[in-house]
Amino acid sequence: MIRPSLSRLAPSLLAIAATLLLAAAPPANDIPPDTASTAPTRPAARVFIASDSTAAHYGAAQFPQMGWGMFLGCALPGDVQVVNMAHGGRSTGTYVSDGFWAQLTGALEPGDTVLIQFGHNDEDTTKMFRHVDPPQYAQNLARFVAEVRARKAVPVLLTPIARDEFDAGGHIRETHGAWADAVRRVAAETQTPLIDLDALAREWLGAAGPGKTGADRYFLIYDAADKVARFPEGHRDTTHLNELGARSAAALVAGALAKLDVPLAKRVHAPDPALQRALGAPTCW
Repeated sequence: MIRPSLSRLAPSLLAIAATLLLAAAPPANDIPPDTASTAPTRPAARVFIASDSTAAHYGAAQFPQMGWGMFLGCALPGDVQVVNMAHGGRSTGTYVSDGFWAQLTGALEPGDTVLIQFGHNDEDTTKMFRHVDPPQYAQNLARFVAEVRARKAVPVLLTPIARDEFDAGGHIRETHGAWADAVRRVAAETQTPLIDLDALAREWLGAAGPGKTGADRYFLIYDAADKVARFPEGHRDTTHLNELGARSAAALVAGALAKLDVPLAKRVHAPDPALQRALGAPTCW
């Protein structure tokens, strides 16, 4: 029996193997659909939020603090993108000087909606570097409106959300005064859609009443017995929202947005603030 030498078989075996590999390999442009790279889907509409800590985004380390901007998307369809550019501690002055307003306007495209809510830090006199008196505050808001419109986007002004402060008779207090009035005046003078979140929130909180079984449920107000990890000794903050407060405030904003004469209004599903529940995470359901 004649045995072919390995030296003569090796080239033919290599040729056969190469032919099989080439036959098995797909053409370079024959990429399975599930692995093909595709361009990201462009949102049908975008909503920007220019605001302070009451609307800002918070991570797990800050729980249970949350801002209403984290939940506005729950009232919108999936093809509407919320771009939350709210930053804690900012007034209309420091939002500009810290560069956030330029970032926002630089990202705007025609048809975008911009929700503008400031006031809490403009009012503050304990940190005067961010304080803005009502006349200048009104000028800043008018500038914001004009610059949004210059980019063919849609501005919406919001009065600052009410605080959890009641008088001795159990009635909710108006704490924003001249600043809330300035927003209303600028909205009227510039014919800008207005969400009077101060008035809406005072009605909502006033109906809840004072105390832990009332409006305190929506804010960072806890006793040591509540065993909140971030506040082991308890905490009392009548300005900043907890998860339930942020969800409820977002529902208030959505309900008002749905009633405005703006293109986005017809896309809003306005949830009932009274039906909101804390889920322990920044998810819609």
